[in-house]
Amino acid sequence: MEISILNLQDKVNIEDDTINLLKKSIKYTLDKECLYRQAEVSIVLTDNEYIQELNEKYRGINTPTDVLSFPMIDDFNNITLSDETELLLGDIVISIEKVDEQSKEFGHSFNRELIFLAVHGLLHLLGYDHEDKEDEEKMRSKEKDILASINI
Repeated sequence: MEISILNLQDKVNIEDDTINLLKKSIKYTLDKECLYRQAEVSIVLTDNEYIQELNEKYRGINTPTDVLSFPMIDDFNNITLSDETELLLGDIVISIEKVDEQSKEFGHSFNRELIFLAVHGLLHLLGYDHEDKEDEEKMRSKEKDILASINI
């Protein structure tokens, strides 16, 4: 299991404790989904400018967003896992500027917003979405349970 975190931004200082909490939350989520040993995921921490470029390129939306997920697996339901299976899940890109803005807007900590977005992005890599009401409720419930379990 490998979690790579690349900090490409210099707008907000990211403490080591925050990086450790980020890794812990990803590990916990993968463990909860029974993928702890097999999974590899990359997290890129960036600024609004870079995430806006990605949002325009891949979604046709020319504004910054908080998180983007780039899954490597199209259909998670058709995968057979064994103990030897290694899964390259994909990349999660998070705008640290958006994390800072939204944490203030929603009245909670920077770390809580960052972890929420990381878990949200990871669930997308694992095949969850919020395209319809039923799927959204399922995904939101998972997010809430995970954040509560890691005391966020």
